[in-house]
Formats: sequence, structure tokens, C-alpha cells
Amino acid sequence: MTEKPSYKSGFVTLIGRSNVGKSTLMNRLIGQKIAITSNKPQTTRNRIQTVLTLEEGQIVFLDTPGIHKARNKLGDYMVSAAEHTLEQVDVILWLVEPTDYIGAGEQHIIERLRRVKTPVILVINKTDTVKKEEILHFIDTYRRELDFQEIVPVSALKGHNTDELVKCILKYLPYGPAFYDEDTVTDQPMRQIVAELIREKSLRLLEDEIPHGIAVTIESMQEKGKICHIEATIICERDSHKGIIIGKGGTMLKKIGSTARPEIEKMLEMQVNLKLWVKVKKDWRDSDFLLKNYGYNPKDVMSGE
Repeated sequence: MTEKPSYKSGFVTLIGRSNVGKSTLMNRLIGQKIAITSNKPQTTRNRIQTVLTLEEGQIVFLDTPGIHKARNKLGDYMVSAAEHTLEQVDVILWLVEPTDYIGAGEQHIIERLRRVKTPVILVINKTDTVKKEEILHFIDTYRRELDFQEIVPVSALKGHNTDELVKCILKYLPYGPAFYDEDTVTDQPMRQIVAELIREKSLRLLEDEIPHGIAVTIESMQEKGKICHIEATIICERDSHKGIIIGKGGTMLKKIGSTARPEIEKMLEMQVNLKLWVKVKKDWRDSDFLLKNYGYNPKDVMSGE
């Protein structure tokens, strides 16, 4: 892309408690689905990087895991991934829900933000769930807590006011050339996106039957002619979970595969033959070796990779 004197480019991190809509907002801003979403907290586990290229500039978004109280090594990894980005970006987007109650989780984030010099834009998400006249009250509640550069109410789900948010972000980015070519949408390997799509469908279909102790690994992914053959393994922590994931006569596993396949085909733009397996790895979320094997490496967080 040709460098322009007025062109802006920079990195923007999305932070907030679990389930406030960070992944939904990032998917909305870039115009396609990269990060998985579900109604369960702590769905995003890795730092996901996506790119929005406009006439005026290029915004590189970092979608991070929700900041929460860690209960295992996977939780520690997720919180580190979220907090480590605060010092590395040009703008911080802090997402909150529309409320006048600031709980302990939000107070923890406020204390962390007070220690950084990075511009902070407060994004009050899910405004489609409240009355318009209430929003000013919520803005006032948060305005007293921190000196925000901007406060922008949006609905990531409906797309309300997201264009205004992009304009606000561009105001605080430095001038400079694009980091990526204009066709780049994410730095995520295709295998990782496929694994995450399968995990998303698993979380949604299993509902409350299985806690967050599942991971997905891609064993093989090969294009043969016009078909992409994918073999993937769903990892769980208990034998009882394995039975639930497979379902009676393999019905649940087939349902996960048939639900994930169309989205994978849409992304790859080709027919997909998807085979799923289930393995038990007890307490994998507390194993340094298994965490690294499944793509959650604490060293990546500390090095900023």
C-alpha cells in the first residue's frame, strides 16, 4: 500500500471482563467472523489479531481473553495475555456492559488502567438491551472513575454506533504506513481458526453439560482436489465428559461436525470432509506441557508474540 502523509496506523486492544462482547465487536468492526463467540464466559483464550484497512488508515485489533480471577494455569495464561497487551498498543478499548454498578472485576481493571499512559476509550456495549435515556446515566457512572479519552455507547450485536467508534479510534492513532497489505484480515493460522470454530460449536451445543475444560487440536488438514480433508480431536478432562461429547450412538459428535462444517467451508471456499475424535486428558488446564501442545504458551505472552 502506498504511504500517504495523512495515513494513520496502529494497534488497538480490546479488554474487559468475560462475556462483555469483545469478540462480537471485533468481528463486527472487521466485517467478518474471526473470533469465536458463545454465551459462556472466557470463550476467547488466545490473543487474536485482526486487521481493518480503510482509506484513512489501518487499525490492528487485538482481541484478548476476558480479565477474570484465574483458577488454573490456563486461567493464568488468559489473564496474562489480556493484561500484557496494555503496554504494547496505541489505544485501549475497555468494553463494559450498560450498568451503574461497578463491581470488583471492573475495579480491578480500573486500577490497572490508572497505571498506563495509553489512551483509553470506554465502550459501553449492549446498548440495545437498555432504554436510550438510561445510557447517559451509565456514562456518568464510569466518567467519575477514570479520565477516558472518549466514551462511546455501541451495540456490537446490532452494529449501532460502531462507525463512530472507528472514527474515535483513528483520532488517537499515530501517522504512519500500513503494517499489513490491504487484503490481510488476521494473523491467525487457518488451522487455528478451524480449531476455534469447532470449539465454538462444541460450547454452544453442549450448553451447560460440559464446563470449559475442552480444547480442539487439528491432527491433519489436507487439500485433495476440490475437497479439504480435516481430522480434529476434541480434548476433554474426564471420561464422563467424553461420553457426553460423543452422545448416544455418536449423535452429539455428528451434530458438532455438521454444525461446524458449513462455516469452515465458507471460510475455506471449498468442500470439507470433517472427521472428529474425542480424547481424555485429565487436568490438561493445569499442565504446562499440554497447555503448550494445545497452543496456549505462557512464553508467547511474555515475549509479546
